[in-house]
Amino acid sequence: MANKVSRVGERVVESAQGLRRAVAGLRFGAPAAFVYHPIDYAWAPHEMYLRRYASGRKRVLFLGMNPGPFGMVQTGVPFGEVASVKGWLEIEAPVGKPRKECAKRPVEGFACRRSEVSGRRLWGFFEKEFGSAPAFFEQHFVANYCPLAFLDEGGRNLTPDKLPAAQRERLLAVCDEHLRELVDALGVEWVVGVGDFAEKRARLALAGRDLRFGKISHPSPASPKANRGWDALARKELLALGLLS
Repeated sequence: MANKVSRVGERVVESAQGLRRAVAGLRFGAPAAFVYHPIDYAWAPHEMYLRRYASGRKRVLFLGMNPGPFGMVQTGVPFGEVASVKGWLEIEAPVGKPRKECAKRPVEGFACRRSEVSGRRLWGFFEKEFGSAPAFFEQHFVANYCPLAFLDEGGRNLTPDKLPAAQRERLLAVCDEHLRELVDALGVEWVVGVGDFAEKRARLALAGRDLRFGKISHPSPASPKANRGWDALARKELLALGLLS
């Protein structure tokens, strides 16, 4: 059994390495002036996250969209708000720099003092519901669909759907393939999108597979309903899906 569990983790790491190489070969232009690749310059904490928490088969995959500027961009961990990654996930490792850095959005790694609200809400919710990180990850995993973050000239965040069609389609093809590999490696039964974009991409990439799909509201502070009490909202949505007792 130990060898089987270890092999799951190795498959996930190998797939992430393939994704790392594949997106490094893509080229992007306006409106994206800066492209941050955290599973490259922050590979050390990302690999630590995968090896520690993707080392066995899971029931539920929670799928986010792409890295946030004060979360995964800084720590290499999905929804990677620094305090949550260091405190609850107990992960910390050296982080490098992107090839081209926006002065308004510097990568400071685990020294970043800005809080990623979405990550604080997501990991804080799972901590309240499950207690320890090992208890949560026994049956669950969290990943981002796209590993890249995009910023315009002014340092404003661009989501992948805002890219020009040709650039977007090449990126989506790579991300779809990685998602299929991740689902196969983890043997999940459920894929739950964190927000509309992730759910839509999951359904398209995984069409025809024997999986169940769901969605929870995104914990972004840009969402009025999330700001009115995201914990209660997420709990209600997961209860409706039968994924919380």
